[in-house]
Amino acid sequence: MKTFNDPEAFARVKRLPLYVFTITDRLRDAAIARGVDVVDFSMGNPDGAAPAVAVETLREAGLDKRYHRYMNPRGIPELRQAAAAWFERRHGIALDPEREIMATIGSKDGIGHAMVALLQEGDAVLAPTPTYPIHAFGALLAGGETIPVPVGPGVDFMESLFTAAEKAERRPRGLVVNFPGNPSTAVATPELFQKIVKFAEARDLFIISDCAYCDIVFDGGPAPFMLQVPGARERTLEFVSMSKSYNMAGFRVGFAAGSHALVAALARVKSYLDYGLFGAVQMAAAATLNRCDDFPAQVCATYRRRRDALVRDFGAAGWPIPSPAASMFAWAPIPGQLKHLGSLEFARRLIDEAGVSVSPGIGFGPAGEGYVRIALVEDEPRIALAAERIGAFLRKAAAEPVRASHTPVPRAPDRA
Repeated sequence: MKTFNDPEAFARVKRLPLYVFTITDRLRDAAIARGVDVVDFSMGNPDGAAPAVAVETLREAGLDKRYHRYMNPRGIPELRQAAAAWFERRHGIALDPEREIMATIGSKDGIGHAMVALLQEGDAVLAPTPTYPIHAFGALLAGGETIPVPVGPGVDFMESLFTAAEKAERRPRGLVVNFPGNPSTAVATPELFQKIVKFAEARDLFIISDCAYCDIVFDGGPAPFMLQVPGARERTLEFVSMSKSYNMAGFRVGFAAGSHALVAALARVKSYLDYGLFGAVQMAAAATLNRCDDFPAQVCATYRRRRDALVRDFGAAGWPIPSPAASMFAWAPIPGQLKHLGSLEFARRLIDEAGVSVSPGIGFGPAGEGYVRIALVEDEPRIALAAERIGAFLRKAAAEPVRASHTPVPRAPDRA
């Protein structure tokens, strides 16, 4: 009788590299176990509190037995109506809450299940690289393939898109976009979104647009939405998360909006997989959307101050950091004298020798090598402390002989 003692015995699992945050969590936890006070920039995990309205509504609704039952997988009417009102009030997008909006368990859940709904075995989708893992691996989880489209500093996204489509061995079925981008911090203009829609129309592609960081924009105008573009609604699913804009990451609330056919397809898949969110959490989310329009601007101001402190203090320590125009991250090239290490070994040494944790760029795809992602989740005094440690680390490293050293991405363990 065969025993199962290796998760990579399963073909689909074998094609998934170890999740980037699993790697950084292990490095951080090992350092903490040694007694290190780690300054942790590795996770995009908001450190602020959710709006008081969310907490109060959750407490009250949690006592109501109506919300102790299974919920409609599409989301309760109150949340879908609040999301529709939010889209129209904040972004001028009129949507039908019954047919064109549904709740999701965060945007990652929604995007992953959308891939299952929209792809057949062997289908291909165009997706940015480097990128948040679900954008690239959602297709693989659905039995499909990803066609990488370079994005980031100095990259013309439309040129990347045309080139990727022309060189692809398989005709793409869909397109994933993420602006403001994680981890690249790339931003889009309304003109770029118009070009993307025309590109998709010409090839009959569906569009998955991840707008998780739509409210965290420091420079330039507000982040555009794909659904603002004429013609986009017929082929687009746009995902919004309350995790970052409202510090509600642990609530796991998001919503998908757009084409009624794509929403219905996603809803049908999810009806087999879950019964949606706890009803009290959905009521808390609805109250927040209806009553907390000023809150995202406060969150954005916090991240802007941290961005400015990070760029200033790390630069003074000898590590120039490009100033991100949006998102809650900085996408930082590895310092020149340590570039030979590769992003994983650099991240390992940074936490081992300086007590500072960052995410290695390789975890966001091969195009991320040479970079690390720094999440703006530590306050200004902690950023200053990290900069002081990094300065000492870089001075020590400058005195070392250059050695080719590349830490391989570790395999997944046999047991959790």
